[in-house]
Amino acid sequence: MSDHPMKPATVAAHAGGASDPLGGVVPGLHPSTTFRRDESYALLAGGTYGRDHNATVQQAEEVLRQLEGAAATRLFPSGMAAAVAVLRALPAGARVVVQSGIYYGVTAWLRDQGDRQGLTVEAVDAADPLAIRAALMAPADLVWIEVPSNPWLKIADIAAIARLTHDGGGLLAVDGTAATPVLTQSLALGADISMHSATKAINGHTDVVAGALSCRDGALPLWQAICTDRHEAGAILGPFEAWLLMRGMRTLPLRLRQMCETAQSLAQALADHPGVEAVWYPGLPEHPGHGLARAQMCGGFGYLVSVLVKGGAAEALAVAGRLRLFTRATSLGGVESLVEHRATIEPQSGIPQNLLRLSIGIEDADDLWNDLDRALPG
Repeated sequence: MSDHPMKPATVAAHAGGASDPLGGVVPGLHPSTTFRRDESYALLAGGTYGRDHNATVQQAEEVLRQLEGAAATRLFPSGMAAAVAVLRALPAGARVVVQSGIYYGVTAWLRDQGDRQGLTVEAVDAADPLAIRAALMAPADLVWIEVPSNPWLKIADIAAIARLTHDGGGLLAVDGTAATPVLTQSLALGADISMHSATKAINGHTDVVAGALSCRDGALPLWQAICTDRHEAGAILGPFEAWLLMRGMRTLPLRLRQMCETAQSLAQALADHPGVEAVWYPGLPEHPGHGLARAQMCGGFGYLVSVLVKGGAAEALAVAGRLRLFTRATSLGGVESLVEHRATIEPQSGIPQNLLRLSIGIEDADDLWNDLDRALPG
């Protein structure tokens, strides 16, 4: 490997410098759950038990750590397991300021379990500088934001919110699932914890459920509490899932480049379509967060496009039903393009009934546009 800092595409393609003891080009899979000791009962290779010492999991963590520019990374069996590990590590009575309109699983956990955890929770539109500043006039132990938010695709100013949070003695956690560390370096912008549902674009092949947390400072007490909780609660990822995740990460920058280019072209075309009421995509100049996204994101504006169809919920569902290349399914970030009527999934969230969330894959852009143009009214 070169002595110069490697770019994300190189880190990913070389699996973070992984090596195989048998000389394999592809990093090996190590399923063992326990490890041998010699006659004096000393460990032969340093590992004790698979919960914390699986080599495949550790290598996948190292790839993501390098992509994040993090001090440390830990993998979890799902994105929610990762998110909850942060919230569960907070002390009783902690004040949490959470961005409104983010992934419903996090808000549902805070609503259903926050009181039991002894947390005081305040929701705020973090993309509104005045609103987030007002919320942080009183110190918060943790601020939780999602950039870009899903499916509203709002852009919050990570660096500014980090400064406000730190001024009050708190910590900032950023859910960057919709961006990945290839598009947004949350830790470099001042976040203390970066969280991803690795199920999505980081894996990219719709065959792994996983979550990840990375930290800017490995000595941070909250990070130490998170690691202890993962060990004691057993919230670990299996080696096969970690191997698949590492396989997916090797093409992450390449996939994202194609997905972002296609999403940009489709968003522009959809904005001019007579059957479309509005398009939410940070790559469009008319998006309220466009300027901030240009400064904060690198290499593209993401692969999620939210489309508000003219004609209400009935027409939006009809459009989804007429699509042939877009698969009607929940989730996002895979190589295949998906369409989701988000209000069906989150009926109480206030999401517009005519909103279709598109997750753009790696198919040919013209084919995807022909599918959308044919399905839309007008």
